[in-house]
Amino acid sequence: MPYIKEDRRDKMDWVVKAMRDWEMSINGELNYILFKFCKNYVPKNYNSIKNYIGELSETITEIRRRILAPSEDEKIRENGDVE
Repeated sequence: MPYIKEDRRDKMDWVVKAMRDWEMSINGELNYILFKFCKNYVPKNYNSIKNYIGELSETITEIRRRILAPSEDEKIRENGDVE
């Protein structure tokens, strides 16, 4: 999980709010932003790119663990599990 210090969050949360205010689409626009950031600002060496990919991968893990899994568990409770 991206647990970062409060003072760092304050400096970054405006980006998240701006994405919401822009009604940013997850149908390519998020991909565009993440790719463009990597292409233009992540140092072009193995370790930096590996770390960037690792951040993306861990984001997927957190979304599955904290958002998707509870939703799936709720549906199991509502509809019953697969037998």
